Amino acid sequence: MGSIISAIGHGIEVVIMAVAGLIMAIVGAVTTIIVTIFDVILDILCCRCFGSRRSGMRTGRRGRRGGGLGSSGIY
Repeated sequence: MGSIISAIGHGIEVVIMAVAGLIMAIVGAVTTIIVTIFDVILDILCCRCFGSRRSGMRTGRRGRRGGGLGSSGIY
């Protein structure tokens, strides 16, 4: 009789663990989506606020004199 009750208890434990794993996977996916959305929004805001100032620094441009890019004047 004890082994039957033990088997039933083990079955219930397995079901609970499966449901917990499913809930953890759903929460992880939702968290990833929310973080990705905030990253995209912040990237857009940062590009609009700092894009004109930082774009010259990222590409290596130093000024209007053509610093290091030759005398062609192409920026």
